[in-house]
Amino acid sequence: MNENQNNNNEQIEELDINHLMQIRRDKLKELQEQGKDPFEITKFNRTNTAGQIKANYEQFAEKDVTIAGRIIAKRIMGKASFCTIQDCDEKIQSYVSINDLGEESYKAFKTFDIGDIIGITGFVFKTRTEEISVHAKEVTLLSKSLRPLPEKFHGLKDPDLRYRQRYTDLIVNPEVKESFVIRSKIISNIRKILDEKGYLEVETPILNTISGGASARPFITHHNTLDLDMYLRIALELNLKRLIVGGIDKVYEIGRVFRNEGMDIRHNPEFTELELYAAYEDYNDMMDITEEIFSRTAQEILGTTKITYQGQEIDLTPGWKRITMIDSIKEACGVDFNQITSDEEAVALAKERGIEIPDKTKETRGDVISLFFDEYVEKTLIQPTFIYEYPVEISPLAKKCPNNKKMTERFEVFIAGREYGNAFSELNDPIDQYERFKKQVEAKEAGDEEAAMMDEDYINALEIGLPPTGGLGIGVDRLVMLLTDAASIRDVLLFPTMKPINNP
Repeated sequence: MNENQNNNNEQIEELDINHLMQIRRDKLKELQEQGKDPFEITKFNRTNTAGQIKANYEQFAEKDVTIAGRIIAKRIMGKASFCTIQDCDEKIQSYVSINDLGEESYKAFKTFDIGDIIGITGFVFKTRTEEISVHAKEVTLLSKSLRPLPEKFHGLKDPDLRYRQRYTDLIVNPEVKESFVIRSKIISNIRKILDEKGYLEVETPILNTISGGASARPFITHHNTLDLDMYLRIALELNLKRLIVGGIDKVYEIGRVFRNEGMDIRHNPEFTELELYAAYEDYNDMMDITEEIFSRTAQEILGTTKITYQGQEIDLTPGWKRITMIDSIKEACGVDFNQITSDEEAVALAKERGIEIPDKTKETRGDVISLFFDEYVEKTLIQPTFIYEYPVEISPLAKKCPNNKKMTERFEVFIAGREYGNAFSELNDPIDQYERFKKQVEAKEAGDEEAAMMDEDYINALEIGLPPTGGLGIGVDRLVMLLTDAASIRDVLLFPTMKPINNP
């Protein structure tokens, strides 16, 4: 089919939709003229849901119920009809006849459209084919659907339409709801685990005068009253550690963070992050709690710690592999950065291997180590793996390793070739932290839009005194993707960011 034919078909479909929408508006106008405007109904007292009735038929058989939902199917057969409604948890059939409703009400019922929301009062029974149904005694139109459901014209599988119109996606593809039910259970289970361990859940500001806590390009907004530019938070970290300074020894937050970066199947400009901090612990303790969060959540939600993600068998049972970043590179490509001690040697090796260093300010041994890891290692990490001891150049908030000042007590956890969490033994030396912030400021002034800003108040907090602390961040959306076998982050966000349709 050529482009002109496609355009013609789209125009015909649009005309058909407009015609059907006009018919529905005409029906609404007629109801309003009769004093039967469904939009004037403010409440409907339903007694049960379809799921309750179908799961407990013996309890409901031959008893009166009142249900409500959206018409998704309808079959008119003269003086008797069947319709199927879908409510919050199930579909259920209803038998509707002129003998039960009366001539006027039955005539009105026959004019109802697919998509209309109705209430039904009647008794529960089984049809000759053993289908649990409701024999209607009364049918009430509760809301008129003025637009046909999109599947009639555009199909149900168009992901762009599904993400833009999640409301219709949930109607037409009710199985989609299960992923979001699981998402809610995952977050509840994380809270349960942390609450059991004595962590206090807190809320910290989304708007800040400084962007900090991670290396990322921020969203900038403006506060009119203060005439002040402000930043949507890119991480939860610095404010949570201020609370550790204040004497709250275990804190966590599950909240939205915002990064003004690219979009793909793993990245959305706003996403949900878990961050937790515990005084008197280190990054080894954070490895332990990471294993527990992932394994217990999988066991609780899925009933097993052995899952399949995009065709790959993955075992989340605790006891995950732990290996340094340098050793993982050596395993993958034979390069041993313990033998490469200068920036010049590292940069020369990168050029020899054809690895491009995208920014002149990042021509350091630490940055090259990170690039080698990205190139040779990350995609190979299918089973859960902790990669630890990261270069200090890419870890401005992590404590240096006591036995190797060029590396930090930091780890990231990888599963199925993707990073799921990031953790540190937190840097609590205010002098060292100030110097690292200065280097970040220099990088920003040199054009690095992801570099951190100087946070004088955070330095002040460290000068008051931060105890030895372990901190952990987990991408909640990626965890949901893992446990629902979702290929794209958009499949686990109810309202993912989308480019407006009218933008060229």
